[in-house]
Amino acid sequence: MAYNTLDITTDENIMIIRLNRPDNMNAFTVEMGEEVINALDAADADDNIRAVIFTGNGRAFCAGMDLSTDGNVFGLDESVDATSPEMIKNRDSGGVMVLRMYRMKKPLIAAINGASVGVGTTLQLPMDVRIASTYAKFGFVFSQRGITLESCASWFLPRLVGMQKAIEWSYTGKVFGAEEALEGGLISEIVEPDQLLARAIEIARSFTKNTSPMSVALNRQLLWRMMGADHPMVAHAAESRTMYHTSKHDGKEGVQSFLEKRAPDFADQISNGAPAGFNWNAEPDFK
Repeated sequence: MAYNTLDITTDENIMIIRLNRPDNMNAFTVEMGEEVINALDAADADDNIRAVIFTGNGRAFCAGMDLSTDGNVFGLDESVDATSPEMIKNRDSGGVMVLRMYRMKKPLIAAINGASVGVGTTLQLPMDVRIASTYAKFGFVFSQRGITLESCASWFLPRLVGMQKAIEWSYTGKVFGAEEALEGGLISEIVEPDQLLARAIEIARSFTKNTSPMSVALNRQLLWRMMGADHPMVAHAAESRTMYHTSKHDGKEGVQSFLEKRAPDFADQISNGAPAGFNWNAEPDFK
């Protein structure tokens, strides 16, 4: 489909999603969030796509929410009673998008090419790898705009960088550079601008070369979902089911290819669905 806010290309089996409102520093809109969800649905449905990279066109990654729109600039209906069931229609659009990222079956990589603040930073949090150019900037600027964290950042951020750093960045609302982001654990490496996308593709290929798509999908889901588990028994039950499934399918090919000293030919595709007893799309109700 044609996208108004995204520029999407593929590099062999890697989908590259470029936020594409360069004249507005790729500022986020409700439409952009909806288009990202559509693109992720397409990536998950296509067995030829093994990983997804996000970056920005122009000099910015994403300069936060577009504050020039009419009405509630965050896309919320101010007439809705926050205590009523109608709030289900009034959800934070960044959060809806991020929850879709959380359910992804393919690795997500952020290549942050420039400024990213507000939702431009929080949308990176559910990605598996975040790398940044020397030009990158970050900021959880919500306190300086009189609003709160969004896009499920209060769940993701302390799990990624620890509570103390999450508190510092969230309370101050300061904008900081790539070096501080690296030191704080928000990103994994800093890359020269002209090498950023190539490095992201290299990382993506390391996840997809000689690996089982189903194994990667299940490992991604296990790791993210178990961060919220209340006991290791939850992991044990999930891993027993996923291990049972994979050992009967790609696991056989993995062992045989190892014994025969050849590259594996894995056949279990994401489109085949999740293993029995493991719901990789499970999501609590919005209340």
